[in-house]
Amino acid sequence: MFEVTVGARFVATHQLRCRSGVAEKRHAHTWRVKVTVAGPRLDKLGMLADFGRVRGHLAAVLAPLKRRHLNRLAPFRRRNPSAENVAVYVAEGLAEALPAGVRVGCVEVEEEPGCVARYVPPRGRRHGPASR
Repeated sequence: MFEVTVGARFVATHQLRCRSGVAEKRHAHTWRVKVTVAGPRLDKLGMLADFGRVRGHLAAVLAPLKRRHLNRLAPFRRRNPSAENVAVYVAEGLAEALPAGVRVGCVEVEEEPGCVARYVPPRGRRHGPASR
């Protein structure tokens, strides 16, 4: 099995909806996202996936989130905009762009230094549990 990892950052605000039903105060983060794609074979050039292409796909998935209030975006109107759900969103969006034989191995989202959520999509499925 081969793996390739790329990373990106974006700035966005959010308000988590707490168990009490009250939303926390709106606040901003510089979100750091690391995506690992995996697959069993290398292509004719000896690569699983080109770093630049994977980074480009990741940038396209993150573009709608940049400098936005996540709660107002369609994917997070019903889904809490937690780091975990941002990771699912990224995995789902990236899975659609990957070549055959390459899958999302995991997505890590760091909301603030030292606070990381990691999502590992179920094997055999191209998408996470929630639809975009």
